[in-house]
Amino acid sequence: MQESFAQSDEAAAVATATERPVHNTVFALLFAISFSHMLNDTIQALLPSIYPILTTSYGLNFTQLGLITFTFQLTASLLQPVVGFLTDRKPMPYSLPVGMGLTLAGLISLSHASSFPMILASAAMVGSGSAIFHPEASRIAHMAAGKRRGLAQSLFQVGGNMGSSFGPLLAALIIVPHGQGSIAWFSVVALLGVVVLYQVGRWQAGNLHRIQRRPKRTEAITKDQPSRRTVVTALLVLVVLTFSKYVYLSSLTSYYTFYLMDRFHVSVQSAQYHLFLLLFAVAAGTILGGPVGDRFGRKRVIWGSILGVAPFSLWLPHAGLGMTAVLSVIIGLILASAFSAILVYAQELLPGKVGMIAGLFFGLAFGIAGIGAAVLGKIADHTGINHVFQICAYLPLLGLLTVFLPDVETKEK
Repeated sequence: MQESFAQSDEAAAVATATERPVHNTVFALLFAISFSHMLNDTIQALLPSIYPILTTSYGLNFTQLGLITFTFQLTASLLQPVVGFLTDRKPMPYSLPVGMGLTLAGLISLSHASSFPMILASAAMVGSGSAIFHPEASRIAHMAAGKRRGLAQSLFQVGGNMGSSFGPLLAALIIVPHGQGSIAWFSVVALLGVVVLYQVGRWQAGNLHRIQRRPKRTEAITKDQPSRRTVVTALLVLVVLTFSKYVYLSSLTSYYTFYLMDRFHVSVQSAQYHLFLLLFAVAAGTILGGPVGDRFGRKRVIWGSILGVAPFSLWLPHAGLGMTAVLSVIIGLILASAFSAILVYAQELLPGKVGMIAGLFFGLAFGIAGIGAAVLGKIADHTGINHVFQICAYLPLLGLLTVFLPDVETKEK
């Protein structure tokens, strides 16, 4: 890996010397940051995966489980835009291993948590580590992308989605049989992440010239750029689409196991395996969104990935166990491609603000998911978990708002 980074450093030096834009894609770096994303999100996915254990050990209700998710997501969502804004102004290459170290501290704290407030504090530490990791790691993916920005973001995202799918599986295999204390065993995963991210930070420090700068305002450039009103409209639509995707996804990641146990009376381990299938489908679908967006346009991907889920989400609450498993896989595959397309679309809409846009949309994703989990938990306590899935089935219909997105990509091409 170090040799690959060294070769990319030499290529970057040549590009700097000739003062030409860097268009090559550094796949060694993309795989390294995707692998780190997998490690980071594997750790984070342990939190909702141990909810059944926490309900048994501490007698928590759905509202309290929603508050745990809310604490984790809100901590991440509030800090991520701040981190992105600051690193746009002053890059901090070695902030990534620091963020992973904070996640490690939250992981160890969670393994020894003996009360609900301590669980909330541990979730906040893990959320803070995530807030540091995601905007800066997304920036590095952008730096290493060259012309393949969609592919780069998909590779970055698929690492996180794979980690999210591994979390429930590892929880079923390790934490459920051995208890809450076994969470500390995953500190090895966090330490590996610190080592890899330190090497990534070294590459970033030597390749800061690859960051896309905001172009100077000239008359020609100003004519080609969309108006402020167009940009604001597009960003508002993207926020609503992010809301529809992540509230629906939050209903699945936080409560899918309880839905299966309540409606079909499956065991905890069986429900965890079903959750693994869903999240693995999300990981597999993520990789498609970027390359397809590079080839056919982000707007078309956004159309298909959000609105295209609606027929299956509406069918899900009325299906049997076998068809529920099939539909959840289809939903995961289709819905997964949306976020990388939304993120790259927004970054191209506002060039030079890569970190801020990444922090804003990652923060929105975490914050919306956290608020959604808390609200859905409250609804589940009052009306039942089945009713939650019936309500959320209509959220993908908000994909119709994609019609209001401007065709900014046509001008670029």
